Amino acid sequence: MALDDIVSRKVYRAPRYASRVTDDLEARVATRLAELAIAFERHEHPPVATVGEAEQYWTGIEATPCKNLFLRNQKGNRHYLVVLVHAKRADLRAVADQVGDGKLSFASPDRLMTHLGLTPGSVSPFGLINDTDRSVRVVLDRDLKSTTRVSFHPNINTRTYVIATGDFMRFLEASGNLIQFVSI
Repeated sequence: MALDDIVSRKVYRAPRYASRVTDDLEARVATRLAELAIAFERHEHPPVATVGEAEQYWTGIEATPCKNLFLRNQKGNRHYLVVLVHAKRADLRAVADQVGDGKLSFASPDRLMTHLGLTPGSVSPFGLINDTDRSVRVVLDRDLKSTTRVSFHPNINTRTYVIATGDFMRFLEASGNLIQFVSI
């Protein structure tokens, strides 16, 4: 199946913000989705680093936007990618209790780059394509099970991809990382 066969493009006409490096990051995500025969919609927008900044560009996108948090345990020997519905706030103590770990805190930009190949403001489950040793544990908000479509950055914060929730679950399963659902 050719990439053009599964990509539906909805493009917000904005100035070109991405360099060749960021285009390569996105291309790796698109290639992996094509390998898994996962269709997606692509939306461009100016750079956004937070959910608050991104909300203005979600108008007309029929999907549940997600917030992605990259965390570490107190010892720094376990890392978690927490994916939740964008409007929620994660109680890190409650999440830690549910995953059976001690105190959780945000991981440093260096750890984010080391484990997911990403920079702050671009955290996404698609970063799992860079976690070759499958060390990052994926923690999902239970409420995502009731969604139809979800949206994430394709490892850069100037674009948003929308995929079916079932396809998102297939992507996660294909990543080989440990996946756990929690109540947030």
